[in-house]
Amino acid sequence: MATDARIAEPATDIAASGRRVFELEAQALAAVAARIDGDFTTACRLILASPGRVVCTGMGKSGHIARKIAATLASTGTPAFYVHPGEAAHGDLGMITDCDIVLGLSYSGESDEVLTVLPVLKRQGNKFIAMTGRPNSTMAREADIHLDVSVPAEACPLALAPTSSTTASLAMGDALAVALLEARGFTANDFARSHPAGALGRRLLLHISDVMHAGDDIPRVGADATISEALVEISRKRLGFTAVVDAGDRLLGLFTDGDLRRTIDDAQVDLRTTRIDAVMTRSPKTISASALAIEAAQLMETHKIGGLLVVDDDGRMVGALNIHDLLRARVV
Repeated sequence: MATDARIAEPATDIAASGRRVFELEAQALAAVAARIDGDFTTACRLILASPGRVVCTGMGKSGHIARKIAATLASTGTPAFYVHPGEAAHGDLGMITDCDIVLGLSYSGESDEVLTVLPVLKRQGNKFIAMTGRPNSTMAREADIHLDVSVPAEACPLALAPTSSTTASLAMGDALAVALLEARGFTANDFARSHPAGALGRRLLLHISDVMHAGDDIPRVGADATISEALVEISRKRLGFTAVVDAGDRLLGLFTDGDLRRTIDDAQVDLRTTRIDAVMTRSPKTISASALAIEAAQLMETHKIGGLLVVDDDGRMVGALNIHDLLRARVV
C-alpha cells in the first residue's frame, strides 16, 4: 500500500524533489568553488613538476569518483590511473612507483582501506593529496596537501547517500584536470591523439591523404578529350566528376555531373565532338593532401559542391574525393 501511495503522489511533488536536488548540489558546488585557493594551486604545481603519474584511489562512491577523475586526467594530458585501495593492500601497490603522486578520496577522511596503505606510500616517498570533506580527519592531517570538498548538506533527504559530496568531489577533480590542461598548453590536437577512435579524433587526425582516391583511381582526361570521353571516365571512376589535366598532369579544370546537365541543355553542343576544355569549370576548388579531412567537408559545405580535387604545390593531380568518402570515414 505504501508503494501505491508513493506512485499516486502528484507529478509536481516529484518534479519539485528533483529540482531541490539541483539546488542543493549547486549550493554545494558554490561552497567548494569558494575554497579553490593556495592548496589547489600547490596541488597543481606538485603534479606538473612530477615525472610520475597521478594514482587515484578511494572506496565505495568515492572510488567511483576517483576512477572518473583518473580517466579525465589521463585524457587531458596528465598520466593517471585508478587503484582500488583494498587491492593495493594485497599486491597492487606494486603498480605505484616512488615518483607517482597519490590522490586519495574519502569524504569522511577515515577510509580504513586508504589509511592502511598510506604509511607504505609515505615510506616509499609518494606525495599524498587528500580530497575529503573533513579538514581535521586522519587523511587530511596525514596528507601533503588537502583539498577541502565539504558541502553544506547532502541532497539525499536522509543525509545518507553521497550526493552533493560526490558531485563536489567530481567537480574538484574536473577543476584539477582543466587547470593542469591549461598549464600544460594541452590542445584539441593533443586530445584527439588520445581519442583516435572518437569523432574528435577522426576530425583532427584524419588527413585528405587518408581518404582520397589516388593513382589510377583519379578520374582525369586530357584537354583534347571529347565530352563523351569525359563521361566514360566519370562513369568508370564513379566519383561524379573528372579532372581535366595537361600533358604534365597539371590541373586545368573540372567537369561534373552538374556540368553535364547544363551542357545537355545547350542544343549547340555535340557531346561526341565538343572538346571538354570548352565546357569545363576553370579554377575549380582544390585541396592539399596534407589538409585535414574535416577541412574538405567544410569546403564542400561552404561552396555547395560534392567533390574535391587534390593537388600538390605545383598544381599536379595527386588525388580526388567526394562527400561519400568523408561519410565512409565518418568525418561528417
